[in-house]
Amino acid sequence: MNFEHDVVPENFAQPLQRFYDYLINEKGLSERTKANYQQQLTTIALQLSESGLTCWQDIDAAWVRQVASKAKREGLKASSIATRLSSLRSFLDYLIVIGLLQANPAKGVSAPKKQRPLPKNLDVDEMGILLEVQGDDPLAIRDRAMMELMYGGGLRLAELVAIDAKQVHLSHGKMDQGEIRVIGKGNKERKVPVSGYAKEWLERWLHIRPSLAAEGEPALFVSQRGNRISHRNVQKRMAEWGIKQGVSSHISPHKLRHSFATHLLESSGNLRAVQELLGHENISTTQIYTSLDFQHLAQVYDKAHPRAKKIKSSDD
Repeated sequence: MNFEHDVVPENFAQPLQRFYDYLINEKGLSERTKANYQQQLTTIALQLSESGLTCWQDIDAAWVRQVASKAKREGLKASSIATRLSSLRSFLDYLIVIGLLQANPAKGVSAPKKQRPLPKNLDVDEMGILLEVQGDDPLAIRDRAMMELMYGGGLRLAELVAIDAKQVHLSHGKMDQGEIRVIGKGNKERKVPVSGYAKEWLERWLHIRPSLAAEGEPALFVSQRGNRISHRNVQKRMAEWGIKQGVSSHISPHKLRHSFATHLLESSGNLRAVQELLGHENISTTQIYTSLDFQHLAQVYDKAHPRAKKIKSSDD
C-alpha cells in the first residue's frame, strides 16, 4: 500500500511513485533505500505544496534553497540536510530523463558545510603522565622514543612509520638540536627538529635498535620480528601505554600530534611556525587549533587584562 497518496497531492505523488518503481525495478536498489528516499521526498513534497506549488515543474533554485533553509531551522544537522538535498537532486534528475523537467534546479544548491570537529588533545599534565615510561625493556624504550618523537615533532603516524634510520641526524652535544628528514603528504619533505626528551630517548633507542632490527632493515622503528613496525602496532602500543600509565582518555598517534600543535600554539602564539612544523600546505588547516586555544587565551585575558577584572560593588 502506498501511503503517500493519502497525504501528498496527486500531482506530486504520481511522479514520486514512478521514481520509487524505477529505483526498485531498474536501479535494483533495496526497499530500505527506497524508504529513505520516500521519507525525504515526502517531507519536501508536503513543504512545497503547503507553500502554494502545484507540481514539481514549479520548483526552481529559490525553492530548493527554502527546502534547505527550513531543514536548518528545524535543527537538522548538515549531514542530514545534505542527504535531503541529494534525494531531491536524484529525483529531479529522473524527471529530466522522463521529460517532465528541462533542467535540475537543485544542481547549484549546496548543503551547509559540516562543522569540522575539533581535534582532541591531552593537557600538559596528562602528557607528562603518559610519557613517564621507564625501564630497560627494549620495547618500552622504543615506544617511549616513538611517543616522544610524535609529541616533540608533531609527526603524522604514516610519517613516523616511514622514517628510515639514515634520515635521523643527531648532534653529539647534550644541548644541541638534531633533525629528522620526514616525507609528508604529497611526497613533500620537511625537517623536524629533535631535542630534549625526544633526542634523549631516540638516542637510547638507536643504541639498542641493532639487537632487534633484522639484517638490512632500513626502518628506524621495528617490531619484535625485526621489520618495520606497522601502523596498527603503533596505535595498539600507544593505547596500551595510555591504560598502563593511568591516563583517563584514549591515547592515539593523532592525539599526540594534536597535543603538540595545541601546546606549541598556546606557548608561542606563532601560527605560521606551527603550520611549518606540522607540514600543513595551507594555513587554514592549522587555524583549527586557534579554536582549541581560544578558551585558554580567554582565561589568560580574564586574569591579566586590567579592563577584564570584575568591578567591585559599592556595597562590598
